[in-house]
Amino acid sequence: MGRRLKLRVSWKRWWPVLLASLLVSVFVLNDLFFPPDLNSYNATREMMDTWVSITVFDSDKGHAQTAMDAAFSRMETVVAIASSFDPSAEVARLNATGRLDLPSPELIDIIEQALIIFDVSHGTFDITIEPLLDLWRFNPAAETQFWDLPSDIQKQAIAEAMAVIGADRLMLTREPVSAIELIPGMKITLGGIAKGYAVDQGMQVLMEQGIQHALINAGGDVAVAGGTPSGQPWAIALRDPEVARYMFAEFELVDGAIATSGNYLRFFDPDAEVGHIMDPRTGSSAHLSSSATVIAPTCTEADALATAVFVLGPIAGVEIIDQLEGIEAMVLPYDDPLSVARSRDLGNFEMQKKDGV
Repeated sequence: MGRRLKLRVSWKRWWPVLLASLLVSVFVLNDLFFPPDLNSYNATREMMDTWVSITVFDSDKGHAQTAMDAAFSRMETVVAIASSFDPSAEVARLNATGRLDLPSPELIDIIEQALIIFDVSHGTFDITIEPLLDLWRFNPAAETQFWDLPSDIQKQAIAEAMAVIGADRLMLTREPVSAIELIPGMKITLGGIAKGYAVDQGMQVLMEQGIQHALINAGGDVAVAGGTPSGQPWAIALRDPEVARYMFAEFELVDGAIATSGNYLRFFDPDAEVGHIMDPRTGSSAHLSSSATVIAPTCTEADALATAVFVLGPIAGVEIIDQLEGIEAMVLPYDDPLSVARSRDLGNFEMQKKDGV
């Protein structure tokens, strides 16, 4: 009888705990089978010479805003490291002195990924192309801009710039002290990869903040995660380079990134003859492609490979992409923008038209 009484006393003592556990289980199951409503939240800021927008789905507006603010802050950190024009930025200081000791982990990471793509692309993506770009930029102190100089003077200057271009000559060491060293006269630009890297960093922050469905668009460099809450992929439209209001293609992505490179919007000269994407092998503006779009697991890869494929052109560009696992591309030739070159499995990401529409 004493044991039975003791048992009853024990159950009375543990009943509140069991009840609380039962309630917790009910709440967990309720969230599992009947999750709280997710609403869409969006924020846009000017950054990296473009507009960067973040879209997230969350059940709490305050949490969504906190997550987006953290993502923007992380992207701004990358910009502060990778700028060639801000004298305080690591890249600007490296270019000014030719050497940077104790670079940030982010800068090392960007450069290491850039060197990988340099090798994969046979040198068509080269972050040491800055001296060549610098020739063509508008110089307010010059009486005559570079594009108006006689061709023999241009060729001589281009040859001198080409002599210090080649990412395989950049020295990146980790031991005993991490450092980046350039050969004399060499400068780097991360304009073809830093934006994609910043987007990846922003997306990583969103995931760390518990966001499960998100999209970041940095001027056409787009990363997505988790699809939409309805279980559908994110839909991403590709603008026609010839007709601005026409969508040339639409893609579907659950997780991953897409980026497009093209010379149809940005030129160095007033006559729009010298595009901003240069071929590091020739020193001239790349003219084989009208645009190049790459789909990849990360925006860093998509951003840099889009530039490389643009330079390589439709045939060689697609050949390289077809050798890379999980990466696809669409390239519009320069001389015939309606003739599309496509990688082998691009159709896996293309939005299927319904009812012939």
